[in-house]
Amino acid sequence: MKIARILSAGIAALAIAGSAAVAQQALTGTITGINRINDTVAIKQTQSGTVGANTGGAAEEFKVQKGQSLEDLHAGDKVSFSVTQTDGTRTITKLQKQ
Repeated sequence: MKIARILSAGIAALAIAGSAAVAQQALTGTITGINRINDTVAIKQTQSGTVGANTGGAAEEFKVQKGQSLEDLHAGDKVSFSVTQTDGTRTITKLQKQ
């Protein structure tokens, strides 16, 4: 019983660490909208690969972490960004114009 509990805790810790690493993966996209009042930005992510690369997906809206400035960004700008997800809210932790 003790061994099973230790194994379960280890597996849970690895799953959390793995998901945090994926969440911090650098993404790229094009800004489609900015709401400076609510500190949100809509970004259409760049598709990876070649099949359907021109079709792209719909733009997603992200909350921007406090301290990140949106003043120098405009719709149409290409950006790289990192996102974390907490309680169902996707928040940009790093946003940089390319």
